Amino acid sequence: MMRIEQLVELRATLRECPRPLGLVPTMGNLHAGHVELARRARETSATVVTTIFVNPTQFGPNEDFDRYPRTLERDEEALASVGTDIVFAPSVDEVYPDGRDTPTRVSVDALADTLCGLDRPGHFDGVATVVTKLFNIVQPELAFFGEKDWQQLTIIRRLAYDLDVPLEIIGVPTVRADDGLALSSRNQYLSEEERARAPKLYQTIEAIRIGLAAGRRDFDSLIARGASELADAGFDVDYVAIRDARTLAEASPETHEFRILAAAQLGGARLIDNVGHRAG
Repeated sequence: MMRIEQLVELRATLRECPRPLGLVPTMGNLHAGHVELARRARETSATVVTTIFVNPTQFGPNEDFDRYPRTLERDEEALASVGTDIVFAPSVDEVYPDGRDTPTRVSVDALADTLCGLDRPGHFDGVATVVTKLFNIVQPELAFFGEKDWQQLTIIRRLAYDLDVPLEIIGVPTVRADDGLALSSRNQYLSEEERARAPKLYQTIEAIRIGLAAGRRDFDSLIARGASELADAGFDVDYVAIRDARTLAEASPETHEFRILAAAQLGGARLIDNVGHRAG
């Protein structure tokens, strides 16, 4: 496995690599969920490129860009264990040579201005922009993203479709701890006591999924009960939502493929999770 930090060197190297090429974009500080993305890429790609880049344009002014952990050497060890070929770890100046306030932005407003986008204005523009840049830099045939951030995955699928990016977006199911908590780099911000309460987020959306599977369609009631249970457990709830899995529109009696999503603050960590249900 090789580490490359310069765009010119990466492109020269990739010209000699066998295809198909699988891309795994990450911000580093990898956990087992990230490693699963790389493992899945290895199964279907002749060459696997994992990017490690903490993207400043997707962090808000009061978010944790400066304290986001940088663990490059440990990350490389994990990626080498599943057969990653290249780690692309550029600097901010390499990705944004004219500064991070570049006038060009990629925005998928209809999908970004809801759910997490309401509390994190500009976040998904930063994600969409950097992912588009990485698609152009690496030019993969396959790209792998976790389903844990379903809204992000939906936005990336839409931008690839709308911009005719010639690749396949592959969603990889959420990797969970034994107690159901979705693995996340931000879980490390939880205290021991908070970590013990954190699985309530998954339990809450799973209970809603079970209700939908049983035929319930009283969406407002299901959402209100879920939000109340999380608040009673000590979460500061951003949202609990039942949406159309493809469009993120609010669910209706005609919806056939649901996504139940939730986001909440617990101590120093903002946790997100989702589960799916397909009717009939």
